[in-house]
Parts: sequence; structure tokens; C-alpha cells
Amino acid sequence: MRRKLLFFLITIFAFSCTKVDDAPGEPKPSKLGTIELKYPSAFNSYYKTINGIDSRDLKAELHDLIDGNKVLPYTSSGFDVWDALDKTDEDPKNPNNVILIYTGRSQSKSEKNHGSMAPDSWEREHVWAKSRGFGGYPDTSKPASTDIHHIRPVDRTVNSDRLTKYFDNGGTIHSEATGCKYTSKTWEPRDAVKGDIARMMFYMAVRYEGENGNPDLELNDNVSSSGPYIGKLSTLIEWNKQDPVDDFEKKRNQTIFEIQGNRNPFIDHPEFVDYIW
Repeated sequence: MRRKLLFFLITIFAFSCTKVDDAPGEPKPSKLGTIELKYPSAFNSYYKTINGIDSRDLKAELHDLIDGNKVLPYTSSGFDVWDALDKTDEDPKNPNNVILIYTGRSQSKSEKNHGSMAPDSWEREHVWAKSRGFGGYPDTSKPASTDIHHIRPVDRTVNSDRLTKYFDNGGTIHSEATGCKYTSKTWEPRDAVKGDIARMMFYMAVRYEGENGNPDLELNDNVSSSGPYIGKLSTLIEWNKQDPVDDFEKKRNQTIFEIQGNRNPFIDHPEFVDYIW
């Protein structure tokens, strides 16, 4: 009897000391600790509620910080997403043009696709594809669908080819956006915007957490998944490191802040990525 009791107690003790794996799909941050805003930033006052918190609370705190932004109409007679992109993506060398995200082409602001369907007109690319969490025609009832942090000018035909693909490396070189590659499920953008795209996706996954009728957007590595998911998360993490924040991205973030009232934290502090994913 004593042997049985001793065996039972040893078994219970061993089980209690065994590490339980994280739930499937849960992010496993590469860093843990206290968030200290060590890197010089003109916008550290914006992040004053973040400084000194436990890194395990970072995602929730950032969500509260960037939530509640001004929601723009997608198309209207007043200031809308079209007008915003004229400002956010203006070519620094030509104020009459915008830069198209996948081709890198500088194109006249006047050559928007307002129904003309001209092959080389430009339109509004939802980098987090609409069908992945907030499908249907974009309007102010679905803030994610008009959030200019992830909407970029894009060549019309290139936009049709990217569709809802995940982001990942590899594939066939695109005939028009020659810096991009694609497969039936994935899209690799040109090198100069890989980090930009990664940081847009990180922003979306933090900003939209299923509150107030918004979708709960999440990043993962399953390129075959549907619903409110996109990735490939492991690739996006690498792109964040490979393609650092540049002046165009910084200026764009500031312009968006002036228009819709919130910032992309992963542009101001790219190191936040390691504490969440």
C-alpha cells in the first residue's frame, strides 16, 4: 500500500513539473521582459503608457493606444481614401504622382481607376485582403476596410494577380511587377517594401481584436487557411529585419497620424515585433 501511495505521489509531482506547451497557433515571442523605449524617437510621448510595462501586456496596451482612430469614407464627394493616398503615397520627387507599392512605378495621381478599367490605371490595394476578415464593399461601418495604414496605391492588373494571397518568398517572377514573385497561394513583394508590408500586417493584427464589431485579425504560418488570418508570420518577421524602416515609411506614418489620428507602432518601434511574435 505504501509503495502504491509513493508511486502515486511521485507521478503527480513529475506531472506538475512538466512544461505544458503553448496552445497551437499562439505566438511565442523571441523576447520577454520590461518594455523600455531605449531607441530615440520623436514620438515616445505617444507611447508613454507603454514604457515600463511587462512585455506580455504589450499587444493589449498597443491595441488600446491605436484603437478608436478616425474612420474615413472609402469613396465620397468629400475627403476619402482616394484623397488620403494622394498624400500618404506621394512621390517625393514628383508631387503630382504617387508610388505604386508592388511595381514601384511613379504614376500620376489623376490616373485613378474610377471605373475606366484602364490596364495601367491605379487603384486601392488592401494589403490585408478584404476577404480575410472584412469582406464586401468597404465602408465606414467596417473600419478595417478603410484604414489607410494598410491601403496602398497599386497597378490595377497587378492588384488582380495578388488577390488574397499570403505573403512569402519564392515563385514565378511577375510579368509586370518584375520585383515580385508569386505562386497559387503566395505573393513575394519587391525587396524595397517587404518590411513595409510586414509592419502593416503587424499593425492590423494589433489594431483589430474583435471589439465593437471589428474583425479579430491574426497572423499565422498556414498559407492554406481562410477567414481572418494572413501571413506567413515567420516570413513577415524576417522581412521586418531585412528591410528596415526608411524615410518614405516614416513620412507616410506621420501623414496618416495627421489624417486618421493613430500611428503604426511597428514603424516607430520595429523592436516591438520581437516582444509579441
